[in-house]
Amino acid sequence: MTRAQQTTSIALLLTSVYLAVFFEVVSFPETIQKEIVPVIPFWGLVSFGAYLLFKLGWGVFTFNDVPEAHKEIMAEIQLARKELSAKGVDVGTD
Repeated sequence: MTRAQQTTSIALLLTSVYLAVFFEVVSFPETIQKEIVPVIPFWGLVSFGAYLLFKLGWGVFTFNDVPEAHKEIMAEIQLARKELSAKGVDVGTD
């Protein structure tokens, strides 16, 4: 099963469970049914957005923690400077 199929299967399962609860096929106490169940999709959306913001922030926070990638990029920059200098382009020496 591919990751897309797995994600789709989980999404369909959660949607069907939510709809069963929302349309009172599976019933809960009145307070839960009328006050909590209708706002579950919004809560899920906000939680998903918070998760994505956390992942983005963590990626920015740990961006400099990859010395191998830094060395690789610096080597590529030096190679590009040499190639451009060989073709007569002034690239500077930052």
